[in-house]
Amino acid sequence: MIDSDLLTGASLDELKQGYRESADSFTCICCGQRVEKGVVYPVDDRLYEAQRYIRHHIAAAHGSVFAHLVGLDKSAHGLSDLQRRLLTLLYDGRSDDEIKKALGAGSLSTIRNHRFILREKERQARLFLAIMELLNERLTGDETTGGRTRSRAGRAASGEAQGAGGRAGSGEGAGDGRAVRGRPRGAASDQAILARYFPHGLEGPLQHFGGSTPMKHKRIIAAAVAGRFAPGRRYSEREVNEILEPIAEDYVLLRRLLVDFGYLSRLPDGSQYWRGETDQERVSPVDRRKELKRLAREAKTEGGVFQVRNSKNGMVWIGVTPNFRSLNGHRFQLEMGSHKCRELQQAWNEFGPDAFVFEPLETLEEPETGYFDRDDALKKLKRKWLEKLQPFGDRGYNLPSELDEGNR
Repeated sequence: MIDSDLLTGASLDELKQGYRESADSFTCICCGQRVEKGVVYPVDDRLYEAQRYIRHHIAAAHGSVFAHLVGLDKSAHGLSDLQRRLLTLLYDGRSDDEIKKALGAGSLSTIRNHRFILREKERQARLFLAIMELLNERLTGDETTGGRTRSRAGRAASGEAQGAGGRAGSGEGAGDGRAVRGRPRGAASDQAILARYFPHGLEGPLQHFGGSTPMKHKRIIAAAVAGRFAPGRRYSEREVNEILEPIAEDYVLLRRLLVDFGYLSRLPDGSQYWRGETDQERVSPVDRRKELKRLAREAKTEGGVFQVRNSKNGMVWIGVTPNFRSLNGHRFQLEMGSHKCRELQQAWNEFGPDAFVFEPLETLEEPETGYFDRDDALKKLKRKWLEKLQPFGDRGYNLPSELDEGNR
């Protein structure tokens, strides 16, 4: 399950490249690691600028963007386990015959049928994406015109009514620049819209709210709901959801609107939310950047050294990760037969998934100030545990040459 808007709020290009770009940083959509622009990052004997470094991080920490996305829960992409395995094998460049053997399929025609189903799924996804983009463009266009989309007949009827009022020279709103009766504007219009969606009052639940709600109405609803959050307080995503779930069935959409319209601000990894500033509360960009950096330090992801232990024979494999929450990526690679450690992969295939346990060994301590090379620190931490456990030969699945990685 996706627990933040890093993925759900990313564009197609951002999903493919694996990171999001802001004015001063790049953020990995796989784990939330943030890389500041204008900083040079040393990796082994090379120096990387920020964008190249975030790409290096994705390859080193997650294998590939493809592996991370395919490894997500089914609720994220709708793919069955069989389809995920097939896609992974295709991505690895396997032939149809190799795929047939790996999947245990009866014939090559079965593989070709699976390929056809995937192409159909791709075609449907493109059409659906185009439909939704056209819908969003239409809703955005409605917002710029005040949310009033009328037919020719409606415009003609309106024109006739206005003309009649003008000829009569009397009647409210005729020729004096005032609003036509029945068309409230400004605060009165907002109150009428809110009354439609909150029939039991602003403290009650939303009704008739969803993706098809006009954009102008969504903005008004978000502004009203923002009042349920206390200024200056920090909320976890769970606390935000607990506030929004009683309000709307699609509380995820409501949460996203609060962020998109600026009524709620959040950290890049979605771990903390707070009410956006009003005009009176607005602070300078410098102070805001300091506050965001402070919050990022408080909500930083935890990474470090972990082991994959074979409970049948006690052999282990030592690995590192910048985010312990991404360990499922290693499990998925093993399930797909594509893990980078061949010895561990062979053992996994022999003993089965139930024989292996993933266990954190040590959390990486990061300083609160100053430059910090996380990748280099992880390598040194891994070397420490390799020297301590000696998971080589009959004791584990690592190679002795991995000891040299911490010295580079």
